[in-house]
Formats: sequence, C-alpha cells, structure tokens
Amino acid sequence: MGQNSVRREGTQPSVPHARERGWDDELHGAGEATGAGGGSTTSVPAPAGRAARRRGTTGSGDGDGDGTATAASGAGGRAAARKQAKKAGKRKVLRWSAIAVSVVILGTAGAGYAYYQHLNNNIQGGVRAGGDSGVKKAAPNALGDTPLNILLIGSDSRASAANVALGGGKDLKDDKPRADVQMLLHVSADRQNASLISIPRDTVVPIPECRSEDGKETFPATTNQPINSTLARGGPGCTLTTWETLTGAYIDHWMMVDFAGVVAMADEVGGVPVCVKTGVWDKSNAIVKGGSGLKLPRGTHEVQGEQALQWLRTRHAFGSDQNRAKAQHMYLNGMLKKLQQQNAWTDTGRLMGLAETGTEAIKVSDEIKSVAKLFELGMQLKNVKVDRLSTITIPTKEYPARPKEWLEPLASSEKIWSMLREDVAMDKNGDKAPAKGKPASAKPKKTAAAPASLAVTVVNGTDGNGEPAVEGRAKTIATALQEKGFTEAVSAQEGKPGKGTVIVYPKASGDQGRADAESVATALGLPPSTVRADAAAEGIVLTVGADWREGTTYEKSQDKAGDLPEGASDKAECMDVYSVYKWDGKS
Repeated sequence: MGQNSVRREGTQPSVPHARERGWDDELHGAGEATGAGGGSTTSVPAPAGRAARRRGTTGSGDGDGDGTATAASGAGGRAAARKQAKKAGKRKVLRWSAIAVSVVILGTAGAGYAYYQHLNNNIQGGVRAGGDSGVKKAAPNALGDTPLNILLIGSDSRASAANVALGGGKDLKDDKPRADVQMLLHVSADRQNASLISIPRDTVVPIPECRSEDGKETFPATTNQPINSTLARGGPGCTLTTWETLTGAYIDHWMMVDFAGVVAMADEVGGVPVCVKTGVWDKSNAIVKGGSGLKLPRGTHEVQGEQALQWLRTRHAFGSDQNRAKAQHMYLNGMLKKLQQQNAWTDTGRLMGLAETGTEAIKVSDEIKSVAKLFELGMQLKNVKVDRLSTITIPTKEYPARPKEWLEPLASSEKIWSMLREDVAMDKNGDKAPAKGKPASAKPKKTAAAPASLAVTVVNGTDGNGEPAVEGRAKTIATALQEKGFTEAVSAQEGKPGKGTVIVYPKASGDQGRADAESVATALGLPPSTVRADAAAEGIVLTVGADWREGTTYEKSQDKAGDLPEGASDKAECMDVYSVYKWDGKS
C-alpha cells in the first residue's frame, strides 16, 4: 500500500469519560472477567493475538494475559514468585482490566502511551475525497445526530510479496490496484440500525473527475468505465467521490484492506462463520478458467486465513457478482456477530489483539488516522443488533456495449439511494415509536423574514440521475416562488446536477438563515430535511434535483422502512452453489 504516512502526534490527547465514549458503565472489577492478573510487565505491554505470536511470546496459561512465561519450580521458583508478587503490588496500575482500555488503547500515560503511538504508526492514511462531488453532509436530526457512512474497499493490489502469494498474478505487481470489493456501511443517526450496500465491481457508473493521491495527476470524468477502475484513477478518495456522485449521500470516511489484511483479520477473530448448501470447489474447468480455490463440504464452517480470502473472492461457484456480494455480506455479518460474542468492545485482551492486527491491516482516510478515532468509530456499532443489519446489493442489468462482461444499475436502485439520503431504515425490525429525548437546541425558533425580502437562486439539477436535464426547470420553480411572494427569486443560467432537491443557506447566518430557507421549503412543499447549512453559500440556493422533474409542488412519495426494490435484499442463511462447482466432499 506504500509507505507509512502517519506521523507521531506530539501531544497526549485528553480522554473522555467512559459514558461519553458509549462504553458500558460497569467497568470497575472487570479485570477478573477478562483474565486480568498481576504479572510481570515490560516498558511496552505485549499485544494479544497475532502480534504476540509474531514476536515469539507465549502465554503462561494462568490467565494473566501478559504474554510472559511464569512457570517455575523448586526453591528458586518460589523465591522468584515472592519477588514477582512484591513487584506486582507496586504495578497494579498496569493490570489487565477493562479500565486499561483507556490507558493502552487511548494512550493516557507511560507505557500505554508508547504502545498507543506504536499502533498509530501502524496506520496508513490518505485523503478522504479524490474530487468534488458537490454533496454536503446531512443536517442533524432533532436530537442533533447525523447518520454515519463509511465506504469499505477491498483492493486487489499485488504490490507486496504477501499479496502475490495470496492472490496470484505476480506479473501484476506493478499494476495499479482495482477496487474489486465496494460496500457502503450506513449507520443510522440514532445508531439503532445499519446497512451494508454493495455495488458489483463491473458495474458502469458515472465517474467524476479525480485527482491522484499525490495531487500531481488529474483523471477526466467518464461514463463508460466500471466502478472498480476508480481506485486506479485517484485512489480510494476517487472511489468515495464516485459513490457520493452516484448516491447523493455524504460519505464520512473510507477504509481499505488488501488480500493480506483480510487473512490477518480473519485469523485474529478466530474464524468467521459461513455456510454452503452443498459442498463447493471453485476451480478451473473446461469452460471457465481460474477460480478462488475455495473447497468446503456442505454446512456451516468458520473460515480463516487463506480460506477466508477464498470465500470473499469466490464468484464462479456462487454464480454471479451479485451472489458474491451476498457471500461477502454473510462473512461481514458473521464477523460482527463473532465480535459481539467475544465482547470485543469491552474485553481488553480481545481489543488489544484486534487493535494490533487491525491497524496493520487497513488503510483509512486521514481524518480517522488514529487509534482513538478508530476506536470511537468502532463504538458506533456496539449497539446495532444483528437483526437490524440489512445487507443489500443494488439491482443491475447487462451493460449494452459489453453485455457479457459489464453491468449497469437498474432505475430502481435510485430508491435505495433515496432511503440512504433520508436515513430511512432498510429493515422492518425497528421500534416504530418516535425518538425520545430533548431537542438538541431549546432556543426558540427564529421567525423567517418576509418572503419579498429574501433573495433565492434556483438551479436546475434535474440531470443528476443520468437523464437529460428538464429544460427551463429552474425558471419554472423561480416563477412559482415569485407567485408565492418571493419576488426576488431568480433562476441561475447554469445548472448543476443533483440527485435530490436541496436548499442551502450560509452557515454564518445561523438560526435566522435556517428559518428563512425553511420558509422557501414550506412554500414549495419540500420537507425540512432538504434544508442544509453551507459555509461556502453566499445566499439561499435551491437546487431542483433529479427527484423533482415536474410540477411546482414537491409531492415525493415517502420512503417506508424496509421497502426496498425487488431483488435488492440479499441476506442468506446459506449460499447456493452453481451446479458445475458442487463438490461431493470425497475427491
């Protein structure tokens, strides 16, 4: 992935209280539950899991969890034990316990801080966006919360010997990587539900202009290349900008992992449960060459190491790219369930191993390039129940120019993007009761200024979904506003594509600016969620998006929880195997 770009942070960060982090309240005394004990310590606590094994240390088998051998016998052993016990009394502060999470992972002091910096230096980063999608972050809800969107990218890079060994293709070592796995993890504003949305790698979508990661090269926009090419056109930031352009939803961060990283993470969690309805062997045959090599008998298995990578790469045996996405979702769903069973968010030993392995395995966008930020991000998933995690693959059809190789999204996929933008749950398992709690601000709402005093610029963005712009659309809406008393409303000469209709106002204008913009929305029947603050805005700007191509009163049908387009939901208990690749478990 390139050289480590993380610099040491020169100051020690402050650590919020546990409750502010969303941790469990009952942390004291948890050391006993996690096998904590008073063992010998080193200047840097030995990490659990794969890193400890890599350094050649072994556990003592007594539950200490400190990676040092303490077995002794005879008088010498008893003397050593007494000496060890005396020292242990002076070093209780470094006992393994849930409280040590703040010391070791967040680096509040001493050896913990040294290890914190060690983990920080493992992490590689890159710019969040590779271009300008024009998409803004959604406005907070009544409680002041916003959704969280993270783009997960699987790279097919062969840039290292480890990746060549796992993925083959040593002649591809110098090629730019492709984003063969792309999933958007959406976590609702209330953190009660989440969804994983996949786009098959060979799906052709509009790709915007992107800059290379070093900023020295610019790649022109294109409409005839598959989405997996975005990684080679500007790195993961370009992939993120492409997703924002496609969905109209702001994406907060990206995370990327390569072949070796997948294997390492699967090993760290001790295997991930997956299931096949019949035996499977994904190998070359007379008709189709290649294959992942996956070989499993019928039933449920916990895959790890290279077998986990084979599962994620299998396409032929599962019949299609869409079914491969389904298998990938099964894997990630199983990993989340495994982590919850292991108490990975509160068990220090598990957290240490995951931190060591995870920071080496992934590359992330710069704004989350620290252990503290990654840990806090992980805590956002702590309360999402498995039955509230939806897995979705966008519906596609053959791409006319290359029907045997490439795909294009069906028009029905726009409904998924609409639900994403509006933070509508993609499952039907939620509590239908309204959100409880006090609004984020108790200040009285401002009164909007008189319509005739408000300057409103209307922009035509009706070509935001790939269809031609509706000619004269901005002028039509500007005229409708004038008739409703907004006499200063004008239409812009140039359009700007927009997936959804939005009204932006200058962030500096504060509550008054929002009240004024909301009065424009009310006049046209637009919901409050379309109103957003923008630091760069110079006045009220209404962009009429691709979701409002006709009429002068917004009459969009309301999306309902779980109301996905046909074929989008892909949750499966067990994978079907294409007949050619079924295995009897004998040969």
